Amino acid sequence: MPSRLNRRQFLAAATGAAAALSGCHATAPPAAVPILDTHTHFYDPTRPEGVPWPPKANALLYRPVLPDEFARLTRPLGVAGTVVVEASTREEDNQWVLDLAVRGSPILGVVGHLKPGRPGFADHLSRYARQRLFRGIRAGTWEGPLKSDDAAALADLRLLADRGLSLDVNVSTPGLPSIAAIARAVPDLRIILNHCANVRIDGQAPPAAWLGSLTACAAERNVVMKVSGLVEGTGRTDGTAPADVAFYRPTLDAIWERFGDDRVVFGSNWPVCTRFASYATVLGIVRTYVEAKGVSAARAYFSGNAARVYGVVA
Repeated sequence: MPSRLNRRQFLAAATGAAAALSGCHATAPPAAVPILDTHTHFYDPTRPEGVPWPPKANALLYRPVLPDEFARLTRPLGVAGTVVVEASTREEDNQWVLDLAVRGSPILGVVGHLKPGRPGFADHLSRYARQRLFRGIRAGTWEGPLKSDDAAALADLRLLADRGLSLDVNVSTPGLPSIAAIARAVPDLRIILNHCANVRIDGQAPPAAWLGSLTACAAERNVVMKVSGLVEGTGRTDGTAPADVAFYRPTLDAIWERFGDDRVVFGSNWPVCTRFASYATVLGIVRTYVEAKGVSAARAYFSGNAARVYGVVA
């Protein structure tokens, strides 16, 4: 049966990993601050049915990407587990990812792919919600943005909230006002904005439109920012995204000013991030930024907030 790490295992994994970090480019936070990565993708193009994503033309990503590889890569960096975000349009692939969470797997939870407002949503949600690792859904990637005036979608989102599950949203600046409206309409639903709302990052102050829309979202207390997609925001797909936190500071400052220490979570977007920078670089950027805020802020960002938002730590 799929299982998740209990609190003792979670802390022990982080403690042991942190002890092995001397000389590493991106060391882990103190052993008392385990890292929970809330955004990874696992898939296997060699399955008989293949995968709808990534495309075959992407030589870096089009290969089996599975939990064992993630664990080998990240445990030395202090990462104790991950929430996997399904990256397939096929409904049955939700179960495939859930089945990867065998004993000893780094998978602490799964954010599945179901489309609110589509016929059959309630039945599919009921099926997956029976499995404790199923922690929510992501919308806004494959079938277009969520709309706040879609009555059927709002009804399905209320079902999600009633089950204590969360909504991840892949959204950019034009879609943020709708997410703020949905947050008001379904105030019991935990909503997680993915990838810093896909803002372009160039080392300068973020665009005014993004800042204004982000302010409106942050005003709703049920909205959380997943600080992921930083290196992707540079657009440097040759792997040369800057490692210096100063380059990302204007964006990070804007996020923390609006969401504070208690509504931000860490996500790597692995393996997609590797097109832009290494996992160690991705972790090192945010670690340098958050450590300056103190242990309490680091504990909240790297694990405490995620445990609360996704309900993945016993």
